[in-house]
Amino acid sequence: MRPRALRRGWQRQSGGIISSLISLLFVFVLCLVLYLARRPLLRFAGEAWIIEDPLERADAIIVLSDDNFYADRAAHAADLYRHGMAPLVVASGRKLRPYAGVAELMEHDLVERGVPKDKILPIVHAAENTREEAEALAPQVAQRKWHRVIVVTSNYHTRRARYIFTRVFPSETQVRVTGAQDGDFDPDHWWQKRVGIKRLTREVAGMFVAIWELRGEHQGKGKTPSVVGLSGLKPQSVV
Repeated sequence: MRPRALRRGWQRQSGGIISSLISLLFVFVLCLVLYLARRPLLRFAGEAWIIEDPLERADAIIVLSDDNFYADRAAHAADLYRHGMAPLVVASGRKLRPYAGVAELMEHDLVERGVPKDKILPIVHAAENTREEAEALAPQVAQRKWHRVIVVTSNYHTRRARYIFTRVFPSETQVRVTGAQDGDFDPDHWWQKRVGIKRLTREVAGMFVAIWELRGEHQGKGKTPSVVGLSGLKPQSVV
């Protein structure tokens, strides 16, 4: 009996060792695959936050506040205006001082890029994040009875912007979102720069905040269907 018991114990011990080795081998292979596929995975993570709606002629082009140093949002909005996508450009901007704010800077950028001053509508507000900005703009949209608007923001911010604006704006207003190429965020290499990492991390956190804050709010009839829906993501003061 004793030799037989020893054999059973040795077999159990051998089985445990083999199981541990298989587990370690699996973890090693998984880490190796992730390491080799890191660049495509990181590119996918960056591109997953960028959406681009099909554009149609609208009542207004709305440029969201806090454009970057290069005025990329203003440049994109001016290009859309020149192509006849809308007769009016809204310069949405938060207050910086009692006598000046982002809207004035954006108006200057738009004029510099060929938009006539009388075709620019500055809207000044005190919004500290995207949801508050949408809520500040919504009454103007309703009052002017705009049926379709094009929202211009930075490329990395498009997914969250559409999620928020389609839930805050009047249900009868169609929202189209388009992204300006951002000089500080390259979706193919965002992880190589500290600013790119900050941009994407902020967007992920901001989306979770937006979902929580707008829970119970639903996309109204006539809103733009998702080109890449929120469910397609696989892998606020947040703005």
